[in-house]
Amino acid sequence: MQTRLTREFANTPQGREAEGILRSCVHCGFCTATCPTYRLLGDERDGPRGRIYLIKQVMEGATPTQETQLRLDRCLTCRACETSCPSGVEYGRLIDIGREQVEKQVARPWPQKLARNLLLHTVPYPKRAGFLIAAGRLLTPLLPDTLKRKVPTIRPALPWPHNGHQRRMLILGGCIQSVISPTTNQATAIILDKLGIELFTADKAGCCGSMSHHLSAPEQTRVMMKNNIDAWWPYIEEGIEAIIVAASGCGTIVKEYGRLLRDDPDYADKAARVSALAKDPVEILGIELVNQNWTDLGHKQLIAFQSPCTLQHGQQLGGQVESLLQQLGFRLAPVQDSYLCCGSAGTYSILQPVLSQQMRDNKLRALDAGHPERIVTANIGCQMHLSREQQPLVHWTELIAEKLTDATE
Repeated sequence: MQTRLTREFANTPQGREAEGILRSCVHCGFCTATCPTYRLLGDERDGPRGRIYLIKQVMEGATPTQETQLRLDRCLTCRACETSCPSGVEYGRLIDIGREQVEKQVARPWPQKLARNLLLHTVPYPKRAGFLIAAGRLLTPLLPDTLKRKVPTIRPALPWPHNGHQRRMLILGGCIQSVISPTTNQATAIILDKLGIELFTADKAGCCGSMSHHLSAPEQTRVMMKNNIDAWWPYIEEGIEAIIVAASGCGTIVKEYGRLLRDDPDYADKAARVSALAKDPVEILGIELVNQNWTDLGHKQLIAFQSPCTLQHGQQLGGQVESLLQQLGFRLAPVQDSYLCCGSAGTYSILQPVLSQQMRDNKLRALDAGHPERIVTANIGCQMHLSREQQPLVHWTELIAEKLTDATE
């Protein structure tokens, strides 16, 4: 793709990065077929190729409008287009750059601005988020049906194993996951304890920065990334083996710390080291469980795995959890169009509720089609979005920890 970026923008690090991504696009359109919003809306501007053209126009000096902003807002950043792209276009990075540029030039209506600011100043902070969720639970009877489902149920914590082991790994405590589902990290700790690995958190680590990154709040994102690096660095110097990130959405951004901070003279090297150490649980357990005699752990239970976009497209780990679960004796129900987003996408379910609900309904129909006994996932956002009162989703590590606990009782 030929580009004529404005001189002012082209001479910046972001401009050079964006130009390289734009030039790699060959207009083939393979991405369009895998884009959830294009499939629903049928408008070229609501697909990756159309959005690339919109971003290109802005970077070449065209004045963006609220219509431009809407088309970019509707993108889930699911990155299914990247998986299907034969040219390796890094669309996820380009949409982030494009949104940030448009955000600087287009004033949002006050309701949108209020909603985004509320999310930025509550969700990434566990105490604030916990307070709001508790208040929401109290007010649930007074809320309309569309809002009642969005108030999550807080799951009680499990005991955390405290056996000392020579092998040690960190795990990101996270923000909303630590409030809604602390059982996810605790389940991961239970499994690793059985494997002779001690798992622990760094008290001063916090939100990964993913939400602020995708809401075009770069300064807040950098503060959060640097805070986590500072919190983890003493343990990295001590020689921890890995930094596990159980929420695949958070894992995707932590693996990009090195790229996002590569121009920071104080943090570039540290950020690269953190990204190299960041692992999804399946990257650890897929190796560590090979020599364990746990092939009948699942007792042929039929489950459906909802593969988050951030796992299969963001981290390119598609199929690995499914393979591991089958090795452990679970049966997997087929899920049609498993590459499509469930509609959670961080704050998307709140900011784009109509499209998000359509995607949720489609995903649940696909997950239910095989009549599974349980549905598991790998990301807290998908877990909250798809859970139903009669069938709550859990992280796949919780399923394994549950079976291990039952086997030892």
